[in-house]
This record gives sequence, C-alpha cells and structure tokens, in this order.
Amino acid sequence: SMVVPPWLERLLNTGFFHACEIHASFAKSECNMFCLDCNSDPFCFYCRNSSHADHQVIQIRRSSYHDVVRVSEIQKVLDVSEVQTYVINSAKVLFLNERPQPKGGKTASHVCEICARSLLATFRFCSLGCKLVGIKGNANERFLRGEGTSSKEEDEGSSQSGHDFSLPPPPLPPRSPSTPRRRKGIPRRAPFRS
Repeated sequence: SMVVPPWLERLLNTGFFHACEIHASFAKSECNMFCLDCNSDPFCFYCRNSSHADHQVIQIRRSSYHDVVRVSEIQKVLDVSEVQTYVINSAKVLFLNERPQPKGGKTASHVCEICARSLLATFRFCSLGCKLVGIKGNANERFLRGEGTSSKEEDEGSSQSGHDFSLPPPPLPPRSPSTPRRRKGIPRRAPFRS
C-alpha cells in the first residue's frame, strides 16, 4: 500500500509566494496554490480559476515567513494527526516544513521526534515535513486518509529495552498573571472637526 501520497514531497519542496508570470499585472497574483491532481508548479488565484477549477487544490498561507496550510483543507486528503497545530487568524493551521529552534534555548520536556523543536505534549511532530521523515522510518505508519491507523504495538515492547527511565510529567505552562492588563488612561474619542 502507498504510505505517502505522491504529491506530498513535491508540495514540501515547492517554493511559494513568487509573482505569477502569467498574471503579474493583477493584484494578488502570487503563487500560493498547489494542485494535488496535477502535482506540478504552484500557481496563483487566477490560474486556479482557468486551469484547475475542478481539481483538488490547497492554498498555502504565510506565517512569519513560514509556509502553513489550514487543517480544514489538508485533513481531507492527509492524515495530519500527531502534527502540532496552531491557531492563526482564527484558523487552525500546521507548518509544512520544520523550523529549527534557535540553539541554547531552554530545554523543553516534549519535543518533535525529528528536529527537537518544543511541542505541546499531545503532538509528535512540528510539521508535515517532520512527520514525513518519521513515517519513512517506520513501516507501520501511514499518511493517507483511510489507510489504517498507525499501529501502537511497539509501545508494549519498548520497556524491555535497556533505558526505561520514567520521566516526571511535564510542568504545566505558567499561567498568565492574575491581574488584568490595565489600559493606559481613559479612552477618549477624537473631537469631530466641522
């Protein structure tokens, strides 16, 4: 069975957000769309309408210089469980590729299995790219929707291996200070100019 869909590696290795050569004179013509059916170069909103109208297309978005995709779009075609999600502009997104963490930061209790970026405790990977690496190294895992979920048998056997350290539960994240943030002064409306 196919573990990884044929378009995934191409998607992860594609550069997005350059200007579309065909529609350069139009507003919003950066190439931020990827067609799963065609599995070729990215294209813009106007190309989508003309060439990919009835295809499976996902839109790539940007968050602080990194490419993200909305969970609602990608989860229809990909099992994105165990990849950390973030809420950006009130939409759940996940990162396409790993974002190595600056060295020398505080060591987190829970990290990405591939690149060691700190994560929330319920996730294993920081991005689709890291999940792809993890899956390629483990024949039991699947990336395609409906392909059978990843098996958990290896968990039972792991305690026999020589290193059985039981780690303390990760500390809870610090709560925000209980005092609400004060506004600076009293808000006053600007006077109307006649």
